[in-house]
Amino acid sequence: MPPARRMMLTEELVAKTLRTEVDPGPDADEVLLGDDAFVAEAARLDAEAGDELWIFAYGSLIWKPVFEPEETRLAVAHGWHRSFCIPLRRWRGTPSGPGLMMALQRGGNCKGVAFRVRQEDRLAALTELLRREVDTPENLRFARWITCMIDGRKVRTLCFWVAPTGRYVVAKQSLEQVAETLARACGHVGSGAEYLRNTVAHLEQLGIHDRNLWRLQELVALRLGAEAPDLRPTPD
Repeated sequence: MPPARRMMLTEELVAKTLRTEVDPGPDADEVLLGDDAFVAEAARLDAEAGDELWIFAYGSLIWKPVFEPEETRLAVAHGWHRSFCIPLRRWRGTPSGPGLMMALQRGGNCKGVAFRVRQEDRLAALTELLRREVDTPENLRFARWITCMIDGRKVRTLCFWVAPTGRYVVAKQSLEQVAETLARACGHVGSGAEYLRNTVAHLEQLGIHDRNLWRLQELVALRLGAEAPDLRPTPD
């Protein structure tokens, strides 16, 4: 096996971005979902799932799931790619220093993980996933069913934050612009650099190499003081 790639974005560099921030709470004009709404939406998705419930994870759900899956498989979502495109004024950002979160956007292919949920856990798992991923009636529409390839077969999977629109997405940015934001943004649950490092590290452990995210962690590391790699050829 080839040697493991060494990330430039180290834990020491990430530590520079972590600081104590107060949770600003939801925006004053947001209408939040209540307990009954979460339960009702979970029941609707459970009914739509059919015989099996699969969840596609492409970011933090890979390394921080909210349920114990019965089965875990590598999966590919054709026609989608990871994109840091959701502005964060809370969680890993603040109103005065917004961060960015990943979503799935159209185009390309996204390698990730598919979790099959135990039959007896489906309603509870869906309720917890909804509480974690969505908080308003408006953003329920970004929980969508997509088709993934799992072990050579097409499987209908539930995925969160698919093709966000409106105020939930920022205009397409270059990797350099995204890196600038992730290198400075921090909220009450952590920093953008921490989120990026955790995602890339866990993808690499699974044998998934996302070239854009790999380049992004290099760019963030450079902004946090890492030395640029020596790209000169080694003499024979």
